[in-house]
Amino acid sequence: MACDLWLVPLVDVLCHSPDNPFAEEIAVYDRALNDAGLPPVPVFAYMPGLNGDVAPVAGFDYDALHFLRRAYLLQLSGLAVTPVEGLGGDYEQLLEMFEQTAQQSHLVWHYDHAGAYVPVDFPHPLSNDALLEGGGPLGSAHGLLRELEYVAPSIGIDPANPPAAPQPPPGPTALEEPATQAPYEDSPFARERHVWLGLHAAATRSLAQGSMIIFS
Repeated sequence: MACDLWLVPLVDVLCHSPDNPFAEEIAVYDRALNDAGLPPVPVFAYMPGLNGDVAPVAGFDYDALHFLRRAYLLQLSGLAVTPVEGLGGDYEQLLEMFEQTAQQSHLVWHYDHAGAYVPVDFPHPLSNDALLEGGGPLGSAHGLLRELEYVAPSIGIDPANPPAAPQPPPGPTALEEPATQAPYEDSPFARERHVWLGLHAAATRSLAQGSMIIFS
């Protein structure tokens, strides 16, 4: 099944519009951030080159996303990061064994099909009833980027000089469709690397442009 990442520019022309389609979600995020003593979702003035258009930034299969999460949990837990052919029981065992660690991870503790990362720095994902009823825990783009940089060497990526990110999908991908992508590179961690590059592109652009990352 396919997972798309989209960037939502947090610019006034979108966020202050009465037709803002993300108004309800942002209000829920603002309440969660306020309850945690954090500033609200930032809204930026219009800048040349940015508008209110929402655009895809990356796409990958759900299984490949779990491969990368598995690698992160192994690395963080001091276990050997080994390639796998498919998702098996070891990933579920890791989630059970290191549940508290997983719940503190922006990369791991996030709904596959919904939810958001906002360009606000906080150490662990935020969670409350309103968030869980909607898109799931709220992540920090700063925190996601830190975790991607941490796991990168274990899958053969230099976080200071990563390869070019794959092209984003040309448009929305249905849930049951396979993700559209170029052939995987020749690496035992090809699927993890593909997801890493897509998430890294989303996180860096989120921080550089002041955008929210949403899963769909």
